[in-house]
Amino acid sequence: MMLRLVVGLAALAAGASAEPRPRARDLGIAPGLYEPGRSNAITDVEGVRVGHTTIVEGAAVRTGVTAVLPHGGNLYRDKVAAAVFVGNAFGKLAGSTQVQELGTLETPIVLTNTLSVGTAVEALVAHALGDPGNADARSVNAVVGETNDGGLNDIRGRHVTRDHVLAAVRGATGGAVREGSVGAGTGTRAFEWKGGIGTASRVLPAAEGGHTIGVLVQVNYGGMLTIDGVPIGRELRRSAPAGGRKPTGDGSCMVVVATDAALTTRDLERLAARGIFALARTGSSFSHGSGDYAIAFSTSPETRTRHGETTARTRTLLPSDAVSPLFQAVLEATEEAVYNAMLQAETMTGNGITVEALPIDRLRELLAAYGRRK
Repeated sequence: MMLRLVVGLAALAAGASAEPRPRARDLGIAPGLYEPGRSNAITDVEGVRVGHTTIVEGAAVRTGVTAVLPHGGNLYRDKVAAAVFVGNAFGKLAGSTQVQELGTLETPIVLTNTLSVGTAVEALVAHALGDPGNADARSVNAVVGETNDGGLNDIRGRHVTRDHVLAAVRGATGGAVREGSVGAGTGTRAFEWKGGIGTASRVLPAAEGGHTIGVLVQVNYGGMLTIDGVPIGRELRRSAPAGGRKPTGDGSCMVVVATDAALTTRDLERLAARGIFALARTGSSFSHGSGDYAIAFSTSPETRTRHGETTARTRTLLPSDAVSPLFQAVLEATEEAVYNAMLQAETMTGNGITVEALPIDRLRELLAAYGRRK
């Protein structure tokens, strides 16, 4: 998975440590019943690729772009089935209404900051129109999600460009996915600590279909952090800062769910809903100002729509009575992806403030005290 870094002093700005930060499973945190895929990432769903552009410039620019591609072909001509679920609509998920109406996704999914959604839409439209196979295109439904990184980042400066977006799309690859303060997670915050990009996956056993679920999250929301049932926020007193002020729950979270299961768009919407439900396990308060969205898609050839097709064809789809294991897998993978985002994120200074990373040593102690340590 390619990471494009637009900076010379990125490590310094991010407060990078010499010792690599852990993922959840390195600490013995393995939510749920099912096993992860090879990379424990959304890219474990065959064909899915992820790309980042990380923008760290000067003292005030801490932002970026993350792109998720359902397959490596021409998405405009070979659309995948998709659906959106809205937990709290204080946000700007561009393209969502057409996805809900038609049940298809025809561009990569791009994540960025709130005030760069328009730029990302323009870039995706240009990318689709620039493909020689799309000479007949007169309408392109670009899908762009966002969270607001206006604390660490000079968001009003609108530093994301078309080239940044296109670099993330064109540089997307499979395999391991960079997490933490990268791409669209560069300037995000969560539960008063540093947020970021996180991912995880689950593979169902053959007896339950053998399907793969992958999740990627852009974590920028609040509440009282809970990890594997342990009240980390309360224990570290992040739930009641000095003066009795309660932490803000505002922010947002974008959840992207991928599967190779051949699902109807109705069941994909139900799958996406579990991505939002899973945030409750992490302590989300789903506050007034938190834009919480999930978009789910299927990579199965059975569910794809060829551009302009008008002839009926037979499809083999998974019945609704078989989707409960997939729901469980989404809950597990989303929860773990959030943990990975925060665990991989490092302390960052930008735009006049410093946001600390989750303290790993104290976290280990608390997990051990609650009997969670492996």
